[in-house]
Amino acid sequence: MNAPSRFAELRKQDGRIPTGELDEIWAALPAVRAEDILGEWRGSEFDTGHPLNGQLAKSGWFGKTFVSVQDAKPLICRGANGELYSNSELGKGEASLWNIEFRGEVTATMVYDGQPVFDHFKRVDDSTLMGIMNVKRNGGLFYYFILEKA
Repeated sequence: MNAPSRFAELRKQDGRIPTGELDEIWAALPAVRAEDILGEWRGSEFDTGHPLNGQLAKSGWFGKTFVSVQDAKPLICRGANGELYSNSELGKGEASLWNIEFRGEVTATMVYDGQPVFDHFKRVDDSTLMGIMNVKRNGGLFYYFILEKA
């Protein structure tokens, strides 16, 4: 399987995507280091039936900004006036980037300041990351999303 090609196919697919397919792609993608993903990223999601599907769009979620490994803004949203802002209220603070082991390999991970949430990242290509949100309270349900260089 060519993981980047399959990733691109699934992005275009309408309807629900089985998490097993996304897990196969994840396993085949290369890990990425925290310091290598700094910058502004536009976000979107894979519809897996996760309770969070569609909720971020309702909040005006635009993406994420990684200013430095110590200054990550997980919920960049677009306000009613069109301006982008860091919605630290929704995110219960902001975040930082770490290189953390997930599924047996060390990869860039955003650790939220105010809640037990970890966003793990792997590289699809030079301008695209695959993300998996790992939330303690979701009982093992992962939220799969996409970041593209803005």
